Amino acid sequence: MKQEALSIQEQPGKQPLVIWVIFFATIISFMGLGLVDPILPAIAHQLNATPSQVSLLFSSYNLITGVAMLISGVVSSRVGIKWTLLSGILFIIVFSALAGSSNEISQIVGFRGGWGLGNSLFIATALSAIVGLSIGGTAKAIILYEAAIGLGISVGPLLGGELGSISWRGPFYGVSVLMVIAFFALLLKMPHVPKPKAKSSVLDPIRALKYPGLLRLGLTAFLYNIGFFTLMAYSPFVMDLDEHGLGYVFLGWGLCLAITSVFVAPKIQARFGTVKSMCAMLIFFALTLLAMGIWTESSTVVIVAVIVAGLFLGTNNTLITTAVMQVAPVERATASAAYSFVRFIGGAIGPWLANKLAETYSSHVPFVTGAIFVLFAMLVVALGRKHLIHVDSISH
Repeated sequence: MKQEALSIQEQPGKQPLVIWVIFFATIISFMGLGLVDPILPAIAHQLNATPSQVSLLFSSYNLITGVAMLISGVVSSRVGIKWTLLSGILFIIVFSALAGSSNEISQIVGFRGGWGLGNSLFIATALSAIVGLSIGGTAKAIILYEAAIGLGISVGPLLGGELGSISWRGPFYGVSVLMVIAFFALLLKMPHVPKPKAKSSVLDPIRALKYPGLLRLGLTAFLYNIGFFTLMAYSPFVMDLDEHGLGYVFLGWGLCLAITSVFVAPKIQARFGTVKSMCAMLIFFALTLLAMGIWTESSTVVIVAVIVAGLFLGTNNTLITTAVMQVAPVERATASAAYSFVRFIGGAIGPWLANKLAETYSSHVPFVTGAIFVLFAMLVVALGRKHLIHVDSISH
């Protein structure tokens, strides 16, 4: 039996068909994040909006995604994994199409919130579904999930740049069409998964945060997501590139993120442990943001730094997601919802804060501020090592 289990783990491609259907849908779901990046300056220009107003496209999306994480488990435990995933996709289809049909920035911001609701139902359930249904253990499942995220984030900007060069509305309609494909793929191929015997409560994720390890990982993600979305939502305004150019830059960033999340993170984790590896990646990311803050006027430095940042973010994303699945004695879906609730709030603050700081002070300040938040994230991990030590023992 041990020999058989080992051979399965060594062949991560041998997964049930349902895993690849969810994998495909997850790719398309996360394309929605990167698709918007190349068109941020175009939306600001054509709708006479300030960068901080345009950044609310990220803020409303992340805020609603985070808050709705509290109900994702409630919905999933009552209607089942399959219909929770399908409901989330339906929300994304409708609200992305509505955003593309809008003529005011306030309307797009509002519809992005609805899109975030669908995204929360989908991504929290997709992670627990992949972990629960895949072969080869939690670590292998999370690598698959992170690979889907990386592919979605990397391909999204390229498609966003191509569609955005035709019209800023194109990427919104593109997401809607792609999610229709994902909807029917899941509807036809995903089997019925039994509902959990115990019904989840809205308070379950909040209660899960009483575990110090999970709370620390949530706070870490909250802080470093401010830096993450400073890069995502502010850097397009200082690179001085058109939609095509921005698409290619974020394609490079996303490819670095995807490659490191799948191939590099497991090796670094096995050699150095989860906590040390996370601290190192957060320091490297902070230094990258600091370099962007110092040499903001150099488009070349900013472009290279954005791409290089993908290396550190991809590695850290896999490390922290793996740790979240193992750090607290609660259901994986509950742990994911609790962690995501906290981290997406950081993702809501970061985009608006970065652009507001640039409008109030200078173009350098957002990146330097982002670097400081990421360093604080590193300290939260480093100083809370005693609450995470068992994750290191599991990873070894």
